[in-house]
Amino acid sequence: MNKHTPHLKTETIVGGVHSSPRHDSAHKHVSGTAVYIDDITEPTGTLHAGLGLSTVAHGILKSVDLTAVRAAPGVVTVLTHEDVPGVNDISPSYMHDDPVLAAGKVEFHGQPIFCVIAETREQARRAARLAKIEYEELPADIDIWDLDVSTHRQVVTPLTLKRGDAAAALASAPRRVTGRMRLGGQDHFYLEGQISLAVPGEDDEVAVYCSTQGPSETQHMVAHALGVPSNAVTIEVRRMGGGFGGKETQANQCAAIAAIAAKKLKRAVKVRLDRDEDMVATGKRHDFAIDYDVGFDDEGRILGIDYTFALRAGFSADLSGPVGDRALFHCDNAYFFPHVHAKSAPLYTNTVSNTAFRGFGGPQGMVGAERVIDEVSFAVGKDPLEIRKLNFYDAMGVDGERNLTPYHQKVEDCIIQRIVAELEESADYAGRRKAIAEFNAKSRIVKRGIALTPVKFGISFTKTESNQAGALVHVYSDGSVHMNHGGTEMGQGLHLKVAQVVAEEFQIDLDRVKITATTTAKVPNTSPTAASSGADLNGMAAQNAARQIKDRLIAFAAESHQVPREKVVFLPNRVRIGDVEMPFDDLIKKAYMARVQLSAAGFYKTPKIHWDRKAGRGHAFYYYAYGAACSEVSIDTLTGEYVVERTDILHDTGRSLNRAIDIGQIEGGFIQGMGWLTTEELWWDGKGRLRTHAPSTYKIPLASDRPKIFNVALTDWSEAYEPTIHRSKAVGEPPLPLGLAVLHALSDAVASVADHKICPRLDAPATPERVLMAIERLKAMQKE
Repeated sequence: MNKHTPHLKTETIVGGVHSSPRHDSAHKHVSGTAVYIDDITEPTGTLHAGLGLSTVAHGILKSVDLTAVRAAPGVVTVLTHEDVPGVNDISPSYMHDDPVLAAGKVEFHGQPIFCVIAETREQARRAARLAKIEYEELPADIDIWDLDVSTHRQVVTPLTLKRGDAAAALASAPRRVTGRMRLGGQDHFYLEGQISLAVPGEDDEVAVYCSTQGPSETQHMVAHALGVPSNAVTIEVRRMGGGFGGKETQANQCAAIAAIAAKKLKRAVKVRLDRDEDMVATGKRHDFAIDYDVGFDDEGRILGIDYTFALRAGFSADLSGPVGDRALFHCDNAYFFPHVHAKSAPLYTNTVSNTAFRGFGGPQGMVGAERVIDEVSFAVGKDPLEIRKLNFYDAMGVDGERNLTPYHQKVEDCIIQRIVAELEESADYAGRRKAIAEFNAKSRIVKRGIALTPVKFGISFTKTESNQAGALVHVYSDGSVHMNHGGTEMGQGLHLKVAQVVAEEFQIDLDRVKITATTTAKVPNTSPTAASSGADLNGMAAQNAARQIKDRLIAFAAESHQVPREKVVFLPNRVRIGDVEMPFDDLIKKAYMARVQLSAAGFYKTPKIHWDRKAGRGHAFYYYAYGAACSEVSIDTLTGEYVVERTDILHDTGRSLNRAIDIGQIEGGFIQGMGWLTTEELWWDGKGRLRTHAPSTYKIPLASDRPKIFNVALTDWSEAYEPTIHRSKAVGEPPLPLGLAVLHALSDAVASVADHKICPRLDAPATPERVLMAIERLKAMQKE
């Protein structure tokens, strides 16, 4: 018996599902011993890259003189688009509009034109500044606010969703409001920026250690750029220092450059962007201009709505098409619209190409929905929470209609009414609203506000083929288990959750399951770790692999002990075979000696998913995750500064695989959403230069910005409507739009200066400056 063999009286396994073991790398994160790409011991002779970036937003490259660059100390070579041996394109779409290195023209300020490869990183970066480039500058479109959606160039075909007759409903509605909202973008601001280390192999082979959320896509893009088949490229990632969607497609450029240089020079090459370069040269969350026209009755019941969601795509398609799609999928949030017409407009601009960001357009759609709720509530003079509850989806349906989304999928698992009712009571919403009104009546300078906002978030990739996953499970002859799957770990605890699933299947302690780096050499054709689907997909695939092995073990044990299969039962760290019990290790040894296969490749594909984009109809999501947040704020009406006094959250994770991990995700998601909607402001000047390109000019939330009182709870009664992995629900993206409660609490506080008679129309991010301007605008309107 080895050190892992438990006493046979043990009745519970340590670390199975529905338990809360700590993150497998938590102690390494806090002690600094976790190995990221930049911590990997560099092979002897490793070279380093420095990017040469465009200094204009739009222009023809008249001449590119790199003589001084090549002559600089330590420089080994300089790469341009002419050095790309395959295809100079890393576009994840069919548009082929995203070059590895610019060729002939540049389309945003900061676009990579060339890459210096030198003995040290400092030498490469210094040399990159010595280039002499002449441009023929062209007109540049930077902001989307004043662009004409009907005529301006769009990077991909937009989407339109419609159900019923929105135009007729608006024309006949007793009341009607139109408006426009500006919604800012967001930088990913992960702790680890974009980085790749490429090590050349023999023949056409190359191994790339890359901070990527999509190893298979990076593999294909690198192969594409090298002009080799995908089997020549291996991508490996043990962990990322944050991803949030920014490493779904944006990792491909650094990986491709590193691989091209490594193969050309036959030496390892590392590309690591610093914070400024990362913020300038890589994509972000899309900012939006949201136009809305809503018709409603005197009670505040929405009758019809027309939306246009214009988004700043940047210079190439990237993922702007599906991001715009998902914004439309969530333009209803938790509300039923009897008649709806909504369209996206992914607009071309001469800015960096925007990309995936936690929520993938869904939060932007929800912002539009909640602005509409605010407009209606002020128009009819009611508490916004009343209007929210009045317009909620009804899972049971009324005449089969109040559960149908704008994309014609039925909401069959709606629990938002119960979540909101429970949070309303536990957070004492009514009592606190009354107390806030009394406080505001007595306080001349400081005003308070409160809001309770819901979340309904669809779970699945809308790209059908992405809803699949693979896994590989080995049981070694000593009873230890090796687990590998196609998902990537970026701090969210995915590896831990999948290991818990495997431990549960074999009924063994979690420390017996080895979690290994994600690599395309073990699990091929992986989907990106995105769309909140990491645990859903990879957990199911790993479970499938474990069950294959378990089935073989059951068959072996039943045959060797001459008992029926149902008499073979896996118990904590042991197996009962008829009337005999033996340690798990002993069964494995015997199975190995009997030549039972102890390895399996698992697979899973999400059922029920189908989507017809052209028709705007389908079953786009496998299920929905729900939540609600109640936030209270205080604002200084003289400066616009504010404090989040308290936040209460009740969130639905189904039967949570790991409550501790899920609560951490909810807390982090809420703070990230709050930051996006309040302090994180991206600003480009008229020349297309990003001026908020460093921590000194871009303000993410600090520990001191968190709510003074922060209560987070999980629903202890819900489980997934569909047979997900152990009936759990996704928790990656759904918590982020809980931050809407802070934006609307600020709006409520601003509205108090005009006695809640005027909708503040507070745009986001609601910086102190924007809050102050809204206060002054309401004061001026009140005087008119």
